[in-house]
Amino acid sequence: MLKKIAILLEMIKFKLTIFAMPFAFTGAFLAARGIPELRVFLWIIVAMVGARTAAMGFNRIVDARFDGANPRTEKRAIPAGEVRMSEASAMVVVAGLLFFFACYNLNPLTLLLSPVALALTFFYSYTKRFTSFCHVILGVALAFSPLGGWVAVNGSLAGFPWVLSVGVLFWVAGFDTIYACLDADFDRTAGLYSLPSRLGSLRAFRLAGLFHVVAFMLFTLTGIVAGLHPVYYLGVALTAAALFYQHRLVRPDDLTKIHLSFFSMNGIISVALFFATWLALLLAP
Repeated sequence: MLKKIAILLEMIKFKLTIFAMPFAFTGAFLAARGIPELRVFLWIIVAMVGARTAAMGFNRIVDARFDGANPRTEKRAIPAGEVRMSEASAMVVVAGLLFFFACYNLNPLTLLLSPVALALTFFYSYTKRFTSFCHVILGVALAFSPLGGWVAVNGSLAGFPWVLSVGVLFWVAGFDTIYACLDADFDRTAGLYSLPSRLGSLRAFRLAGLFHVVAFMLFTLTGIVAGLHPVYYLGVALTAAALFYQHRLVRPDDLTKIHLSFFSMNGIISVALFFATWLALLLAP
């Protein structure tokens, strides 16, 4: 049983919850203008774990046929036979129910928005079948993270700094475009859509760079809109450095360091912006 759980967690890359979780915390801390009450904080964690687990599990299920045909992903748990479809489906159902239960324990608006948020993450899994802008749709799905954190605390959309969510959208669209370069050739062969398969890796890289410039500008604007202490901009500066380094690590003709670029740099960005926001709120007059 423990081995099966470990395989399931690896299948959904559970450790990458770090990408979205800090942004949910950022939204929650901004809503509370400090640390939210413990009960709310814990339910936010449960909701984020449930939502991401359900979304990733669903993605692995609907993409199993393509994963099995792709040399890069053929050893993933489902196509490799380590996890049965029934087991993956059970995980998705349990995680989804956990997400809804957490939202129920937060407030009515969080529960009302929860089906929309989860449906959007499920919808993303089908988008490579018909649009090259699937990376943007993934960005929209993850942009719900700070919004969800805000609503979990305030029970209202009033006052939410929307530029933060839009910044998350462009940040995600940028790094997912870069990561999709790994499968550009396979996507063209399989009839799947992505920006690298449609534009070529060089132009996709340039567009990803533009996405990240816009994300940086919006993260900077978040500090102004939210009235944060100047220390927040240290986090923005670290974000800019991580984004720049991410684009220096990989090139269209050399993707050997893409996992360092994708996992390490993006983890740094989400965590840095959260802690910079927290510190800025602590130092607020």
